[in-house]
Amino acid sequence: MFRETLSGCRRYLLRGRTNMNATKYKGAEQMRKTLFIIIITTLGALAVFDAGAEAANKTTLQVVTTLPDYAVLARAIGGNRISVKAIVRGDQDAHFIRPKPSFSLAVRKADVLIATGLDLELWLQTVIDNSGNRKIRSGQVGYVSVSYGMGLLEKPKVMSRVEGGLHIYGNPHVTCSPINMKVAARNIANGLIKNDPAGKADYMKNLGLLHKKIDEHLFGKKLVGMLGGENLCSLAEQGKLIGFLEEHKFEGKPLVENLGGWLKKMLPLRGTAIVSYHKNWVYFARLFGLEEAGYVEPKPGIPPSPKHVTDLVNMMREKDIRIILAANYFDEQKIRTVAARVNAEPVIVPLYVGGVAGVDDYFQLVDYWIDGLLKAAKKKGILTEVEP
Repeated sequence: MFRETLSGCRRYLLRGRTNMNATKYKGAEQMRKTLFIIIITTLGALAVFDAGAEAANKTTLQVVTTLPDYAVLARAIGGNRISVKAIVRGDQDAHFIRPKPSFSLAVRKADVLIATGLDLELWLQTVIDNSGNRKIRSGQVGYVSVSYGMGLLEKPKVMSRVEGGLHIYGNPHVTCSPINMKVAARNIANGLIKNDPAGKADYMKNLGLLHKKIDEHLFGKKLVGMLGGENLCSLAEQGKLIGFLEEHKFEGKPLVENLGGWLKKMLPLRGTAIVSYHKNWVYFARLFGLEEAGYVEPKPGIPPSPKHVTDLVNMMREKDIRIILAANYFDEQKIRTVAARVNAEPVIVPLYVGGVAGVDDYFQLVDYWIDGLLKAAKKKGILTEVEP
């Protein structure tokens, strides 16, 4: 009887046949109703689950950044309201990234795209075009330019490729200045707010905490408490901070005695001449008072010729320059060869977060740069001792 009833039910449900006897039909009809209720209930539950999952996904902004440093800032500001991916690795040259299908796929799903906004990432437009995502194009609500509002250096007066890899808007290596990173953080926060207004309070709170942390790492907690981070940043950007602190007193002592953080650690190296491989470090050099006397590249993006290397070596000997600073994605052998010819110390460091093991955030990155320079200066007799 069971088999007959089940068989009849199958025939009814799958083929719509009704030529069954009354008893079979009655059993099949009952089973049909039961199965119908089960199916409707299950589909309803799945619909509720899917709707809940979709709602949860919509409350989490999908963010893609070009550089890992911007991803670090975005995570600090966005917290658990966002999910972040970076395209460029910390040991890569952001000028020369080959667009991959995986990049376009990530950008296709992005609510927000964060980039430098200058001509550092010229490959990015191809990634955007291939993604088909109109929302994250430049000028749209999903696009964030971190460089907006920064005081850019090296803006060309004459547009000519004779000068090598020309940056028509100015030097795009903005991440090597903590003050620039404060501006970047503000732009990122504004971009997140535009795309997730409900999270504004969280974003602004986290931005304030991040700004304070950068200020205290740069100037020291005591001086920030006395003069305020924004005032100190303004003076530093104008190149007037150290002079101001030396000239003005508090409780009978020069204010410079209250300076702490990265700037205090780098005080012994202010005015020191160095050679860099590429113009990566202009913002760092300005902030910390280093003199970039020359470059291993004759012009940005142009490999050094034997004649240029000879001229550079002669200049370094004449000026007694003992440090070469370079990002770790350049040809290390070239850097060490030049350094060996003048008994200089190569300081080869990552330009971006994640460029070496153990450098997982921006604060660790700046520590790594400064520690490398101080150790080199001590090794070459520029400094007699280095503070811990």
